[in-house]
Amino acid sequence: MLADTELVHVGRRPGEQFGYVNPPLYRGSTVLYPDAATFEKRDARYSYGLSGSPTTDALEEVVTRLEGGEGTVLTSSGLSAISIALLSALKSGDHLLVTDSCYLPTRKLCDKLLDRFGVTTTYYDPRIGAGISGLIRPETRAVLLESPGSLTFELQDLPQIVSVARARGITTIIDNTWATPLFLKPLAMGVDISLHAGTKFFTGHSDALLGTVTANDRLWPALKETFSVFGEFAGGDVAYLGQRGMRSLHVRLERSMESGLEMARYLEARPEVAKVIHPALPSHPDHEIWKRDFTGATSLFAIVLKEGPKSALHAFLDELALFGIGASWGGYESLAIPFQPVRTATRWQEPGPAVRLYIGLEATDDLKADLDAGLARWRETGGAA
Repeated sequence: MLADTELVHVGRRPGEQFGYVNPPLYRGSTVLYPDAATFEKRDARYSYGLSGSPTTDALEEVVTRLEGGEGTVLTSSGLSAISIALLSALKSGDHLLVTDSCYLPTRKLCDKLLDRFGVTTTYYDPRIGAGISGLIRPETRAVLLESPGSLTFELQDLPQIVSVARARGITTIIDNTWATPLFLKPLAMGVDISLHAGTKFFTGHSDALLGTVTANDRLWPALKETFSVFGEFAGGDVAYLGQRGMRSLHVRLERSMESGLEMARYLEARPEVAKVIHPALPSHPDHEIWKRDFTGATSLFAIVLKEGPKSALHAFLDELALFGIGASWGGYESLAIPFQPVRTATRWQEPGPAVRLYIGLEATDDLKADLDAGLARWRETGGAA
């Protein structure tokens, strides 16, 4: 069954729900048992709110199918998904390798929390490929990948890194939020755990916080146990919004790819823009990896403007009518935020200010007009062209 069809049908059982198309929304903590013997054995399908419900089952089922995994757990946010995934693979005394282009809260998690519990983290150049073997220690237990990287969009050579890790029994974990399982299948490439900030494309409407973690058969028992012990959970309302969003994921991503590439090409031609960083553009240094490993691209990318003062950057951003200034992405609305990457293993050497853009579902002609006006303000306030 093709992914488009799976998104529409997997996890839905209208025959069990009086013919209603969507799985019902279950809210609750207490689950009543039919008798004392069943309660003592705890062998009911649902034993308490944390054990799930038909609502959460629907979303877990569709994500597991798309990822090609053994099982999926739902968490309260993308960051909690990263936390649960890492804690499923690590213990005190272990060593963790993390891409230097990771999501900034991931870096804080590693440096401020895992370090307190005796886990040492080394950050590596996202373009290291098979060279990652030189960073592996006897106590290395996991590699955390993110491809493309957060903010700066480097692609990693997943087959090379996975090959090195597998040969040494090291767990590989990837944040696959940018591509989704529609455009990248990391578990099929040998990665052990794939996670998502379901807050983004899965929910798709900027109205819910959600995380998903999917593991292969080797890591599923550890993931399931860690998830259970921590009491992490996405409630019924959030799971309902998540599975609703999944039904239209393929349509939204098709539009996302089309609009994102159109806007990226438009910006490449602008004299104020020094660089557009989008993996699906031939100008991207890792474009060949994108062509090899990915089946599509989403509409989150970055631009580097030519040199100019901060006041010009603010003039560009502050009066945009259609691009909001706000964290997150993956919803229906376009966003633009300035950024300065935090790096320890590599250096960010772009001389001009950088802006991350998310292209929403607006008409691209309107978005271009909005950016045209913003770039005019950039020039008028001292920005180079």
